[in-house]
Amino acid sequence: MKQEFLSKNQQIVLDTIKNSNEPLKAYSILFDVKKKGIKAPPQVYRALDKLIEIGKIHKIESKNAFVACKNTNCDVTKTTAFSICEKCENIEEIKDTKISKYLKSFKDNSGMNYTRYNLELFGLCKKCK
Repeated sequence: MKQEFLSKNQQIVLDTIKNSNEPLKAYSILFDVKKKGIKAPPQVYRALDKLIEIGKIHKIESKNAFVACKNTNCDVTKTTAFSICEKCENIEEIKDTKISKYLKSFKDNSGMNYTRYNLELFGLCKKCK
């Protein structure tokens, strides 16, 4: 993956998400970054869009929230799957090449052109059982 230059706003938003122990909603991010010079919601949303595009963060669709990629080389072209605890809301990224291959095959055979996709699985983690 090519190294991307981050703007000041993108870096502030990324650092805010990385430093959180839980998924953050956009307005929580905005509240946190106001102290660092980002005042307008469009600045946050533009930064979030770019960070998703370059594979630095993921959007958890069901929570409408954002988490940082666990490694530095998130591959945004592969299927993104998450295991989400319904009690403590711990989120783990699932890396599974079989899921990716199956969905690519389905896409190719159906003629559907996906712009993005993710899979979210809900249950209880070991700690919350």
